[in-house]
Amino acid sequence: MTRYESAKEIYAKYGIDTDAAIAKCKEIPVTLHCWQGDDVIGFDHDGGLTGGIQTTGNYPGKARNPEELLADMDKAMSLMPGTKKVNVHACYAIFEEGEFADRDALEPKHFQKWVDFAKERGMGIDFNPTFFSHPKVKDGLTLSSPDEETRKFWVEHGKACIRIANYFAEETGIPCVMNIWIGDGFKDVPADRMGPRMRYKQSIDEILSEPYDIAKVKPCVESKVFGIGVEAYTAGSAEFTLSYAAMNKDKCLPLMDNGHYHPTEVVSDKIPALLTFFPEVALHVTRGIRWDSDHVVVLDDETKEIAQEIVRCDALDRVYIALDFFDASINRISAWVTGFRSMQKALLNALCTPSAAMKELQDSAQFSRKMVMMEDCKMLPIGDVWAEYCRQCGVDADNYYDEIEKYENEVLLKRV
Repeated sequence: MTRYESAKEIYAKYGIDTDAAIAKCKEIPVTLHCWQGDDVIGFDHDGGLTGGIQTTGNYPGKARNPEELLADMDKAMSLMPGTKKVNVHACYAIFEEGEFADRDALEPKHFQKWVDFAKERGMGIDFNPTFFSHPKVKDGLTLSSPDEETRKFWVEHGKACIRIANYFAEETGIPCVMNIWIGDGFKDVPADRMGPRMRYKQSIDEILSEPYDIAKVKPCVESKVFGIGVEAYTAGSAEFTLSYAAMNKDKCLPLMDNGHYHPTEVVSDKIPALLTFFPEVALHVTRGIRWDSDHVVVLDDETKEIAQEIVRCDALDRVYIALDFFDASINRISAWVTGFRSMQKALLNALCTPSAAMKELQDSAQFSRKMVMMEDCKMLPIGDVWAEYCRQCGVDADNYYDEIEKYENEVLLKRV
């Protein structure tokens, strides 16, 4: 008997079909973000990162151009099991030699290489307007700016991104989640909190007036509690973005990033709350340490609980899962692979959890027995199921870092 066959028998005693769990996990798309590969720099500017976010570290081998970034993503994805999408920020437009378009004038053609990359690999593309790291961020504000010229520039950027998202969906045949997030805010206590939010609301209204099919393009609004340089106030607070999404359910979705709340809040608890009222929600899964630090996702309690809630709520077809982290202090390929595998492990673990039995114990007020079952499940042989999942997907369950290290020595360290 193999280790997987033994694990399969153990799980069967809890009413879990591990073969079915593996088959289901293979189908769940997880979106891999391009910006881990070059520390959120992109291709349309030479300056540093702004907007209340930052990367730390200077590990060698950062991608310096589109060819290197796509090659690095390809290498990373070759070490990942499961179904993938790719997430692109607007600042990653790929221009031909001598060509340039500012962000308000971006066109689908500037992302054709991303489409070619995705279609060759059978993947969809998600998208993000880039409302940061640009000279037209005036006084730290974009869509909430009191300067009408500035605000209009960023509205036109958002509209252009709607058109590009529609292009992605039509070309790949897979819906495109397009996320609106701004870092607008103030370092110190503002004299006017409502004005920026009224302008932000007007700006989103104008962006979403651009025609699109909600079945193909899934605009989202994402909140932020604070950031570097915007400690006192953010225009796109949790209350603002959730209220906007609730009032415009026919036009957009709420997106929750689990680093964008107070440290004691957990997105896992918010998932069933939102699913009670919204047909679909979107996630950016990250790992914050004391703030929105965007550390690499690992198999920690909250990552596991996020996956558990999606599965418990029978919402795998209602929740769009994307990763969002950036760490420049470690090998960037390893960061991608570790984060993606951690999310996949969490999903597989959730699919192998006897949630229905636990719900019955909860509903019948058998709380002690429920606790015992929940604790017992922590010791089930999920590692053996994971190994079988990886085997069926054609990747190693462990020892994959050797391949990353080889790529580092042969490719990354030669980038000088």
